[in-house]
Amino acid sequence: MSRLRLEERGGRRVLLTKNLVPGSRVYNEELMLKDGEEYRTWDPFRSKLAAAILKGLPADVICEGQKVLYLGTSTGTTASHVSDLVGESGLVVGVEFAPRVAREFVEAVARRRKNVIPYVADAREPGKYSLTTVDVVYCDIAQQDQTEIALLNCRRLLKKGGTLILIVKARSIDVVKEPSDVFGEEREKLVRAGLKVHKVLELSPYDKDHAIILATM
Repeated sequence: MSRLRLEERGGRRVLLTKNLVPGSRVYNEELMLKDGEEYRTWDPFRSKLAAAILKGLPADVICEGQKVLYLGTSTGTTASHVSDLVGESGLVVGVEFAPRVAREFVEAVARRRKNVIPYVADAREPGKYSLTTVDVVYCDIAQQDQTEIALLNCRRLLKKGGTLILIVKARSIDVVKEPSDVFGEEREKLVRAGLKVHKVLELSPYDKDHAIILATM
């Protein structure tokens, strides 16, 4: 049975992930039973990954049993759903630089989920998190050099053929340029670095001036 469900409700599409910790909520999301299993609603206005899936990112971009390096977990909304997706046989290594935000991530997500390992660390220094190669690098960092940070982690930790999911925040990179131009420039950085880019998805209406880039090593 899939750990991700897409349903129609009231004329709109709704994403659900199978709850790794039944009875537990992370951000006041709705819990519901489907075929005898508990699922959590996944809000695309609070999760760029959910928004991207609704806009055409492959639903199996993160699968059960995979090892995911998540850069920029913030308080853990999306990371908790990634934890649901990889299941008990998978692993989410969550990296967050800001100590206060990292504490919230630890309390709300990592302490309750055995498949989540938190690191309070700078994503520019991947040698500081003890980790073997991963299947997926998910990067959601509001920095001007966010693509370079993602590439640094990919070169060190992403396995050959592994997946990069890069959130591009246009206004964090350049407040003057058109977001579409910024998205294209960041895509070209990945191509020049030798990655194969599969999709570039702009995330409105869920997130203004944001895009997600799907690439493989």
